[in-house]
Amino acid sequence: MRGRVVVARAAQRAIAVGARARSVRVPSLTSSPVPAIAAVGPVELTVSDLDRSLDFYTHALTFTKVSETEVAGEAIERLNGVSGARIRQARLRLGDEEIELSEYLVPRGRPRPVGARSNDRSFQHIAIIVADMDKAFAVLQQNKVEFVSTGPQTLPAWNPNAGGIQAFYFKDPDGHTLEILRLLPGKGAAKWGLPSDRLFLGIDHTAIVVGDTDTSLAFYRDLLGFRIAGTSENYGVEQERLNNVLGARLRITSLRAANGPAIEFIEYLAPRDGRPFPPDEHANDLVHWQTTLVAADIDGVARTLRERGAPFISPGAVKLPDDRLGFARGLLVRDPDGHVMEVVQK
Repeated sequence: MRGRVVVARAAQRAIAVGARARSVRVPSLTSSPVPAIAAVGPVELTVSDLDRSLDFYTHALTFTKVSETEVAGEAIERLNGVSGARIRQARLRLGDEEIELSEYLVPRGRPRPVGARSNDRSFQHIAIIVADMDKAFAVLQQNKVEFVSTGPQTLPAWNPNAGGIQAFYFKDPDGHTLEILRLLPGKGAAKWGLPSDRLFLGIDHTAIVVGDTDTSLAFYRDLLGFRIAGTSENYGVEQERLNNVLGARLRITSLRAANGPAIEFIEYLAPRDGRPFPPDEHANDLVHWQTTLVAADIDGVARTLRERGAPFISPGAVKLPDDRLGFARGLLVRDPDGHVMEVVQK
């Protein structure tokens, strides 16, 4: 492990993010109390064909469709930073957790970058907990998913925090990476060990590739109030085969709010050749993910983020005309690496 976060060092870094390469200034340890994020979720993915994606997630992975809506108008355009946007969106649930699939009917965004790899800075996935890895892998094979991993991997016993965990990476119909994960008793939330008649149980975390863990901690922990829930350093042939990155050595840090799935940082200590986040990425592009953060005081969160130089996609907290998206006000902002967070107030 590389040691604990040194916020003073992180504060000196200027990080180019999004279309506007603005520096993100992080607070010192003596900064004032941060506005609390009450919950994480749902995680949203942009898709090219909502019907195709619904079929995959509900039939192959047994998500349940909760709602579907179509939205347009000035507030939607300002929220997402896409002029003329008309979006068909569905919310799905697996266990206690939810995702959203968003198809931009207009304007259509760009396809995924060719040759994307797991150590690219734009990488994000959700980790779906399964009751039985062999059975879950068989279901994915039957549905002819595209592999990322060579096959299910069991992490080695020498790793005290990850040893014995089984994992497999694959892709959805649009090339979004997903993970199935089988945890051992005592690793992860207690609910994953409860008896169940389901094979796919729920979402443990969403993982994002970060360039520097200390800088990301200064954003998520020190600005947004997340707590560190676990750390690990993973390497070896099993990790290489899981991520499909030769020589992969990862610093992993898991953070949680009071409710919802964790946000997991994946910092590639090696190799360091992952591509940076696309500087001109937009919400209608198929590389796009965004993670919802529920705030009790969105104005306080917005003020803190703006004071620290975080790049906003929305002009500020946007008031929606109705409750079809499940919240009253929201904003999109980028983290130090370019990953999009949707802060909402219900």
